Amino acid sequence: MGFLLYLIVGGLLGWLAGLIVGRDIPGGVIGNIILGIIGAWLGGEIFGDFGPKLANIAIIPALIGAIIVVLLVGLIMKMSKNKR
Repeated sequence: MGFLLYLIVGGLLGWLAGLIVGRDIPGGVIGNIILGIIGAWLGGEIFGDFGPKLANIAIIPALIGAIIVVLLVGLIMKMSKNKR
């Protein structure tokens, strides 16, 4: 059950990160959710475990990580479009 909650919260954070950043990610909302899950994990690993928690995810570091991942993927996708 914990893993399912982690996916849900990570997905919501990815969706929120996509709204904050305003980048078009391949896959739309689903792409943002997947990147949010990856970013939530990465943010927790890099920035530690501070702030409020939901489903054993520290919200602030997870949101920061999701924003960074969405920005990076958006930048990479933009650069690949410009090379064509």
